[in-house]
Amino acid sequence: MADNPPDYALADRMALTDPAQVRAIGHPVRTTILQLLHERAATVSQLAEAIGRPKSTIAHHVDVLARNGLLQVVRTRKVRAIEERFYGRTARMFYVAAESSSAGGEASGDFNDFEVAARESATAFEQGRLWGFIRHARISEDQASEFWDRMAELVESFDRLPRSGETVYGFTIGIYPTSYPALPTAE
Repeated sequence: MADNPPDYALADRMALTDPAQVRAIGHPVRTTILQLLHERAATVSQLAEAIGRPKSTIAHHVDVLARNGLLQVVRTRKVRAIEERFYGRTARMFYVAAESSSAGGEASGDFNDFEVAARESATAFEQGRLWGFIRHARISEDQASEFWDRMAELVESFDRLPRSGETVYGFTIGIYPTSYPALPTAE
């Protein structure tokens, strides 16, 4: 296993600005494919075996991700008379950009990292194996942006950990404005 997964070159970050890109990562099979390819490149057959779904189903989902610029062929090899394609992510981290796409229209509200994390973490919660914090602070938008940049560095560090062990752990962070009340300015 590579010390700095995955085993192919890719960009560090990619902003998702097209609503179709956001919809593409909103499907659980596609998020699983992206997670698996974070470790190393794989063929449709390898992905189908790992996920336990038919090759035709996985091929469809790989095609959706590739058409939206989230996957690419990173290498090929000849197996008998057939050229086998190994797919990889186009970036270590995908994030939904806050601004609208250049083509117009708003980004899809179909994808929410916290909704995905809640679904994935339900079993860990039931088993008492879920670690989490939630904190609130009244800060400026610039401070929130600076803090987010620091958290993105932590996410990148997590992404680059050598792969070991038998369990895949999820790691979710976020920063968001709330409608909580604030005390008036102290006199």
